[in-house]
Amino acid sequence: MRIEPGTRPSGWSSTTFTVWAPDTETVEVRVSGESAFLTRGADGYHQGSGPWGSGTLYRYILDGGPELPDPASRAQPEGVHGPSQVVDLAYPWTDQAFRPGPLREWVLYELHVGTYTEAGTFTAAAAALDDLVGLGVTAVEIMPVAQFPGRRNWGYDGVFPFAVQHSYGGARGLQEFVDECHRRGLAVVLDVVYNHLGPEGNVLDRFAPYFTDRYSTPWGRAVNLDGPFSDDVRAYLLANARQWFEHFHVDALRLDAVHELIDRSARPFLAELSAATEELEARIGRSCALIAESADNNPLVVTPLAGHGLGMHAQWNDDFHHSVHAVLTGERDGYYGDYGKADDVARAMSQGFVYQGQYSAFRKRRYGAPSTGIPPEHLVIFVQNHDQVGNRPDGARLSTLVSPERLRLAAALLVLSPGLPLLFMGEEYGEVAPFAYFVDHQDPELLDAVRKGRAAEHAHEPGGPVPDPADPATFTAAVLRRGSADEPMHAELRQLYRDLIALRRCEPALHNSTREDTRAHAEGNVVTLVRTHGEASVAAFFNLSGSAGSGQLPPGARWDELLREDAPDRASGVFSLEPWAFRVFRTPSTFGLPEDS
Repeated sequence: MRIEPGTRPSGWSSTTFTVWAPDTETVEVRVSGESAFLTRGADGYHQGSGPWGSGTLYRYILDGGPELPDPASRAQPEGVHGPSQVVDLAYPWTDQAFRPGPLREWVLYELHVGTYTEAGTFTAAAAALDDLVGLGVTAVEIMPVAQFPGRRNWGYDGVFPFAVQHSYGGARGLQEFVDECHRRGLAVVLDVVYNHLGPEGNVLDRFAPYFTDRYSTPWGRAVNLDGPFSDDVRAYLLANARQWFEHFHVDALRLDAVHELIDRSARPFLAELSAATEELEARIGRSCALIAESADNNPLVVTPLAGHGLGMHAQWNDDFHHSVHAVLTGERDGYYGDYGKADDVARAMSQGFVYQGQYSAFRKRRYGAPSTGIPPEHLVIFVQNHDQVGNRPDGARLSTLVSPERLRLAAALLVLSPGLPLLFMGEEYGEVAPFAYFVDHQDPELLDAVRKGRAAEHAHEPGGPVPDPADPATFTAAVLRRGSADEPMHAELRQLYRDLIALRRCEPALHNSTREDTRAHAEGNVVTLVRTHGEASVAAFFNLSGSAGSGQLPPGARWDELLREDAPDRASGVFSLEPWAFRVFRTPSTFGLPEDS
């Protein structure tokens, strides 16, 4: 078993320090003018103890050089340029009885801690959890919380992967938030970034070859996963994953952009992570899931290890978003040019990926592989998320791009379709606050590069001007206007989401049907989706146009219409569909909406 980097305090009087620095002869721990030298091992790890306990601020000195924070720091209370802090991760958990439901029952809600509430803390976010329970959400997905420069950041510029952002509430704040989620029956997914680290305050390469010049990513140097010393880089990331599962009780990790984990080794890092997660599950007696963001439409991502896949439990399905967004907005710029037909939406519903090996005009090559063998619960679907909103120049949400009728249609497409539905914070009531990219870097040259880079990246894209990422107003504008949720139009949309999620929960055909039990096809601009489980079926019809349409129910059964304000109609045969409307039917069964819906 490998030595894990970081600190292990023993109460308030002693701490063991471990740091990986294979090309360094001496490592000194400096604490308020006092210091102690660590012992160098043959494996390049330096280890030793000092008479300082939890709460101690410390830095490392390598071969007499400058003072540096710990690459495996658990806290940076003075920011990324300040000292690291010894943290005792012991916590009085009250969630011993909590167990998340099976993935097929998950309804995910993605939130950014800093903009979910005005206070921007874990404590404030926890106070709003009852709203999510009432909505029917079963899993909260938190955008990255690894320590980043300043007090404002999207989260993808973290430079200390083990440290929880101090301004959010630090390690104890995250533990309390997870405990509160579990107390309400909510699973917790934490977004982690293993494909790159932010530039400001990044000291990892001062200690060891954590990065490689052999590859690059859109965000800079690639993490060293297959070069010399990569075994210990992998061990560092595996230790990070274990920390979140073991010491923070998260139920799943969402792995950012795994297609940028460039790895030519015979056993890819993701497969190693899957195996290590299985071992951890057996040891701690709790389920631990891995959800990947992948842009490759590669079914091997969620193929089990026994089938020579990477063993992820689920992956994001961008094709579902792109097909729905292109139809609802009419946008055809960039990758949206590959989508825009009702057939694309039907294909995403019935088969998973839209592109399964056919030619992509945007990519100018064939793209993807067949996904019909992927069970629906292994694909996360969405009509908005932080990327698809934030990567627009002005951070515009769908609510500012389409009419209320199309927002309602988007809700139905998301919640009734096969897959794990994910809502982006505020989506449920039509939040209009933009979610543009924002940072709080302290380096003027870096800020100038970020501004120019964002402007160049979005120079030819639809949307308004690119807000200054460093302007505090860009961050302030992104904070949810939670009070607007009670306004009539917003409240109606939220009620629709609540009703749809309740219907999904109580109808086995909507949360239990297999890929084989799902049929979807398009007739003109009308998509028909039929999902079956046992003797019960649900049929949904979606008019993806501004013209009136019609649908036809499958013959041979009596159908009841759902989600109507008046008494359910017994329907058969052909019926009308208003522009941008949907209608839902089921074969009579003992299942129905809960009385309180």
